[in-house]
Amino acid sequence: MRYYVTVDGKSMEVDLTGDAPVVDGQRVEAELSRVPGTPTLHLLADGRSHVVVATRRDRHNLELHLNGERYDVEVVDERTRAILAMTGQGAIAKGPRPVRAPMPGLVVRVNVTPGDQVEAGQSIVIIEAMKMENDLKAEAAGVVERVATEAGQAVEKGAVLVEFRAEAEDG
Repeated sequence: MRYYVTVDGKSMEVDLTGDAPVVDGQRVEAELSRVPGTPTLHLLADGRSHVVVATRRDRHNLELHLNGERYDVEVVDERTRAILAMTGQGAIAKGPRPVRAPMPGLVVRVNVTPGDQVEAGQSIVIIEAMKMENDLKAEAAGVVERVATEAGQAVEKGAVLVEFRAEAEDG
């Protein structure tokens, strides 16, 4: 099966039809296994071991935690991608999705204010959870619409912290 994966605004094609994954035309030595009874995955990629925690947000979107970093990931198979393209649904979301708390924690710092222009991958909010600071980033360029939290505030998992609107398009 062939998938189209978008991570922090960067898209890549992942082909899983052969004996090894192929990412953007390059063969990758990788194995992925589930740790039984947990949401944790073990990834062995190019001889390096990684612990991955994956949470499904909806049918095509995941939140991944890898090596202390949080990533919003969209995964669409080639059939679904073709259907979305034909129906025009692939072009609906232009700006980043809201930044949400990945787990209960304490907001340490908010790096944006309403009206700020942000780029994909830009640090938006720092939250402390389980004695670790998590840098929550914008997944795409946009403009901060609303900041729904402040430093020192305790937040629950899934709480909306910052909302965006799409960048104004030229033309």
